[in-house]
Amino acid sequence: MSQKHPVIAVTGSSGAGTTFVKRAFEHIFFREKITATVVEGDSFHGVTRTEFKQRSAVEPNFSHFGPEANDFHALEALFKSYGETGSGKKRYYLHNDAEAVHHVQRLANKGVTCTAGSGDFTPWEETEANTDILFYEGLHGLVQDTTGDKKYGGYDVAKYVDLGIGVVPSVNLEWIQKISRDHKERGYSPEATVDTIMRRMPDYITHITPQFSRTHINFQRVPTVDTSNPFIARDIPSPDESFVIIRFADPKLFNVDFPFLLSMIHDSFMSRRNSIVVPGGKMVLAMELILNPIIHEMIEMKKKA
Repeated sequence: MSQKHPVIAVTGSSGAGTTFVKRAFEHIFFREKITATVVEGDSFHGVTRTEFKQRSAVEPNFSHFGPEANDFHALEALFKSYGETGSGKKRYYLHNDAEAVHHVQRLANKGVTCTAGSGDFTPWEETEANTDILFYEGLHGLVQDTTGDKKYGGYDVAKYVDLGIGVVPSVNLEWIQKISRDHKERGYSPEATVDTIMRRMPDYITHITPQFSRTHINFQRVPTVDTSNPFIARDIPSPDESFVIIRFADPKLFNVDFPFLLSMIHDSFMSRRNSIVVPGGKMVLAMELILNPIIHEMIEMKKKA
């Protein structure tokens, strides 16, 4: 843990709602005049898009959720290095041609030759100098494996996280969102997406789900409409058709003021001593009310360190 160089990790699978959390943090960083080193989880995949397709064609359970397709040791090294020195090594995964053109030109301006295209990675480079916080968003911000396997185990990314945020919908809602997104944005058939869900299920259970027991705060969206069969549903429940359960691992750690939150968020209520439930449409508001004082305190402690 680091007071001088804090590490924040937002963890959630694709379509879980991490974009809403990222937006809330962007608003906070802007108001508090905080400069952040932003790290995308995809940049720590261990294989290019072509290599992934090749391996997944012959390895039944090969998935982006597991250690075989990622470099968790490099992610751990970045978090550790940033916490100790305020810097470390990162790179970018190029999702499309536009990103490839942007980063090739950016690196060329720095005198670095890069020929990577869509589906490839940029070269490793030092993080930006003199930043206040490292902000990670991706699948594996709190992964941990202490088996000692030097290639695919023996890492503890969670150990170096100062604030861990989990974003996870109920599993049926997560599947509905993925099936819908993959069809609309990528042209995949529902059957193809279900095959992907089944292929990566072992890694989901082993490497994704356990992270939400290591987070400091979890945001879980639960629909209030019938999602009994996510494989035939075609409409994603709207925010107004859901509640968000916000669970604090230790409310005392961040001096959570539940009476204040209940007064500020209409129709919210406590479900347990460490959990507050808010309407789905108030999710971003709740995030900002909860996270702003935590980030402010982090920066104050950083100044004193």
